[in-house]
Amino acid sequence: MDPSAYFSLLFSDYTLRTISLGTVLMGIVCGVLGSFALLRRRSLLGDAVSHAALPGIVLAFMITGTKDPWLFFLGAILSGLAGAVWIIGISARTHLKTDTSLGLVLSVFFGLGILLLTMVQRQPNANQAGLDSFLFGQAATLMVSDVIMIAVVGLGSLILVAVFWKEFKLLSFDPQYAGTLGFKVRLLDILLTSLIVVAIVLGLQTVGVVLMSAMLLAPAAAARQWTNSLGTMVLLAGIFGALSGLTGTAFSTFSDKAATGPVIVLSATLLVVVSFFFSPGRGLLFKQIRLYRNRKSLRLHKTLSVMYEIASAHEEFSHPHSVSILNDFRGYSKKCLRELEARNLIVLKENTWMLTREGYEQAEMDHPENQGR
Repeated sequence: MDPSAYFSLLFSDYTLRTISLGTVLMGIVCGVLGSFALLRRRSLLGDAVSHAALPGIVLAFMITGTKDPWLFFLGAILSGLAGAVWIIGISARTHLKTDTSLGLVLSVFFGLGILLLTMVQRQPNANQAGLDSFLFGQAATLMVSDVIMIAVVGLGSLILVAVFWKEFKLLSFDPQYAGTLGFKVRLLDILLTSLIVVAIVLGLQTVGVVLMSAMLLAPAAAARQWTNSLGTMVLLAGIFGALSGLTGTAFSTFSDKAATGPVIVLSATLLVVVSFFFSPGRGLLFKQIRLYRNRKSLRLHKTLSVMYEIASAHEEFSHPHSVSILNDFRGYSKKCLRELEARNLIVLKENTWMLTREGYEQAEMDHPENQGR
């Protein structure tokens, strides 16, 4: 795929521009609000709510008989919020754990949604065509009215996040302390959960019920690997979400057999994998590099310490010693000796060594008996 060809087509093709704008806006909203879902340890809530939204969409069509995106949004919001309330209520009022309530609500609402969808599809009229696209998403069906809805609702959600930034930040890290400061923790939790539900519903038409949980969490999980700051994390998550939407749309555009929704999710997942390996603070690659450097530093330190003990037993610390005297010490190696020589801590000549003045002073300072003096 040639990126220049895609961007050239982006500015000339009306349909592609509409789809790309919709997926980018959806990615930004999901990334920002997914950060709070991740920090609040409500990762599975996105999966349950996305499945719970399906019966609301179908009921909205059954009641009105029209496929208005605003009616679908309203039905999905009401159904998704009902699922979220059930999850919280079951967890709070019974002995069942949160994962059990999530599984129950997900199964019951999704089963109801599939039942209603089957009933609608058996009706004689053809107006119900396309409702099943909410299962796996169909970004190609995005229209200008859909993009306007995503933009308006998404912008409103982001504004609320900005207004309640301090409260949401405190709620995410220490809700008990927020309560002692006089904040209405329960109301804030309801508001934040509602915004997360809104983000999930906005992405249903693009990514679908089945994959929406990944779209909510993947940008946030990728961003979390790069920073410890909530502000930076939310900003990066929004960027990663937008990039996933744009990349997924681009690849599906140049591939006739690739559906946009799954490719968007795979793009977000690829960002997570790259972040897990290459982020400087938490990346697996940099962790291994730091581990190797720490082990190397420890070997050098131990070898120099043994050399100091040997040298301090003689009147003259620079007295030459045979390398074979280190055979009883398993930590040393020829490579280790060469490294100490390169740092001008020892002088190595064939099979003998002696500490330099700098090496002796360094070893004496680091020796456990001399610590704290």
